Amino acid sequence: MQFGNIFLAGHRGLAGGAVLRALHRRGCPNVLTRTREELDLEHSAAVRDFLQTTKPQAVIIAAAKVGGIQANDRFPVEFLLQNLLIQNNLISGSYEAGVKKVLFLGSSCIYPKFAPQPIPEESLLTGPLEPTNEAYAIAKITGVKLCQAYAREYGANFISVMPTNLYGPGDNFNLESSHVLPALLRKAHEAKLNGASELVVWGTGAPRREFLHCDDLAEALLFLLNHYDQPEIINVGWEKDVSIRELSEIICEITGFSGKLRFDQTKPDGTPQKLLSTAKLRKLGWEPKIGLREGIRRTYQWFLENRRVASR
Repeated sequence: MQFGNIFLAGHRGLAGGAVLRALHRRGCPNVLTRTREELDLEHSAAVRDFLQTTKPQAVIIAAAKVGGIQANDRFPVEFLLQNLLIQNNLISGSYEAGVKKVLFLGSSCIYPKFAPQPIPEESLLTGPLEPTNEAYAIAKITGVKLCQAYAREYGANFISVMPTNLYGPGDNFNLESSHVLPALLRKAHEAKLNGASELVVWGTGAPRREFLHCDDLAEALLFLLNHYDQPEIINVGWEKDVSIRELSEIICEITGFSGKLRFDQTKPDGTPQKLLSTAKLRKLGWEPKIGLREGIRRTYQWFLENRRVASR
């Protein structure tokens, strides 16, 4: 790594935890981390003081309030306000502290609901957003634009990376707030244990989603930290997608649930398709390695070994 000490914000989350593992595999000794109890990222003065004191050369912003369709739809104020506070404090505080490089982790939900597929980076702000996660998307778009503003006005090396849907060890399996893959994995596991005859899946099963293992994302982020210096956003994904029905069938196979699938069409589908174009990243020389079935197997094994923590 070309950076001495790195502050990783959000190291206990899915993406941040994977980045921390990747940094440790590389033998990076100076990785700064803080829990929420140690540093409240929503408190601007605390963030500013921390960055001024520790003087990291690079900051990776993986901290965010995240959740699935249900959580996003129920709590738009929290998703908008908390994410704005976290990212604004970290981005502005990094500039004030003289941080050499900032990597801001966005989300594929920043793109329009009916963007062309696969979605190129140029699709940003070309159409309306998916209503169920609009608040979170607007917060992330604001973070992107703030990084670009610092780059344009002050020449700051602040980059923004847009990952597709993530999954893997350390995911959130709480059924009230989790994303589709971990929610289905837990529901299929519990249905198997309870001898249930069917597994209920939200929506029609028709929407198509792309999934990237968090360890692949971590490798991409560290690659971009060292090899990408442009303010324009860049996508990270697999560039292959599956329908929710196909995903459900794969999960049932891996967990060993042999009952039927029942699709609850009273629940929202969300965006019809969300597949990212990764041509820009592939041109730089990086590609993912962990296929979906293998990734789900690894994630299920982690879930079995960490059920008490994972299900909170």
